[in-house]
Amino acid sequence: MTADSDTKITPELLLQGYASGVFPMSESVDDPDIFWVDPQMRGIFPLDGFHVSRSLARTIKRAPYQVTFDERFGDVVKACADRDETWINAEIFDLYSQLHELGFAHSVEVMDGDTLIGGLYGVTLASAFFGESMFSRRTDASKIALTYLIARLNYGDFTLLDTQFQTDHLKSLGAQEITRNEYRERLAYALEISADFYKLPLDVQPSEVLHLSSHTS
Repeated sequence: MTADSDTKITPELLLQGYASGVFPMSESVDDPDIFWVDPQMRGIFPLDGFHVSRSLARTIKRAPYQVTFDERFGDVVKACADRDETWINAEIFDLYSQLHELGFAHSVEVMDGDTLIGGLYGVTLASAFFGESMFSRRTDASKIALTYLIARLNYGDFTLLDTQFQTDHLKSLGAQEITRNEYRERLAYALEISADFYKLPLDVQPSEVLHLSSHTS
């Protein structure tokens, strides 16, 4: 689905797109155009079906890194775009930065002291979280970010975690593929439910994070 070239995509239009079941992408970082994507099959994470490996659980319990939220949003998006091929162009960066300022876009940061080593970002609407991208500069750093995100979503009464597409990596962590129609049904339900991204205390213990993020395998 291609956006009308005469239509300026604004943060408000972006939110309308998410609410209708589509999301924006570009062909590459050098392509200024943005188009809407409406895949026939959609990736989601059942919030009660996240797979935490025993090795990941041990790492989280040791707490070698600090996990923060919404403290370095721009740096997280830039890190997600720092790869050979990316759809995160300058306009997308600006749009999501505006959504962050409006309180709709959030980031999870995994920190080693002052060094950002992993994280993810996405958009919230009601009880839906739309995951956009993640990155990792240390072993398991993005998985740690995802574990903390899912714990926060479960505690905050979220009902939908959209991954857009399913990859083999996400599938190994519990992601599933559903049809476009089923996705829209789940999205419609999620948009009717209130949720709070900040409900979980910042000083939550790693053991509680593991409990809230579902079962260990």
